[in-house]
Amino acid sequence: MKAVERYNSETAREYAMRAITENIISIDLEPGQLISENEIASFLGVSRTPVRESIQELNKAALIEIYPQRGSYVSLIDSKYVEEAVFLRKVLDIAVIEEACNLATEDDIALLEENVALQEFYLKSNNTKKIFELDNEFHRMIYVAAKKEMIHNMRKNVMIHFDRVRTLSMLAVKDTKIVADHGIMLSAIKNKDKNKAKEIVEKHLDRYRVDQEELLRTYPQYFAKE
Repeated sequence: MKAVERYNSETAREYAMRAITENIISIDLEPGQLISENEIASFLGVSRTPVRESIQELNKAALIEIYPQRGSYVSLIDSKYVEEAVFLRKVLDIAVIEEACNLATEDDIALLEENVALQEFYLKSNNTKKIFELDNEFHRMIYVAAKKEMIHNMRKNVMIHFDRVRTLSMLAVKDTKIVADHGIMLSAIKNKDKNKAKEIVEKHLDRYRVDQEELLRTYPQYFAKE
């Protein structure tokens, strides 16, 4: 489990939830791994209660499996949940980027340009962790530009199922096309080209299907059998 810095404003429960979630997304808590309330609480420097509550919440989101008398395990990646997450994200992202084409200000575009430039910089050094963070921030910025930040926050739990596949894709497939896709999205927003924006978002999200075939070969132990 990797260390996650605690924010000053966070309660112990909020911190535990964010730390466990981030470790599930980053695969530092691997699919199928047994997890210990005591070990996590000690590692994070909190009591067992917020850790237990976080595990229960993540169980409801199908990200942790709880077996009485046996323990709690990080859920294997379930393709049907990934498909649902991609479906939801595609519906929302296409609608939101259309709004961004209408509403993005010069300041919004400047932030997106800076983000894409940083992605290209880190791509040269093959820093997948930074690219993943910048990827998330790029899409959040589009929601902000479209004045739909609340919707972005609401979709987070569902996206974790997809985010684990995205992490594995960056580690195993190293597909550099995602950074190029972001550049095309930015250009479409700047030019208010809704058709191009919708087209590239759909293509961008469909890339995972090709990646997942490779991931199933590379990490079969991480995926639930259909």
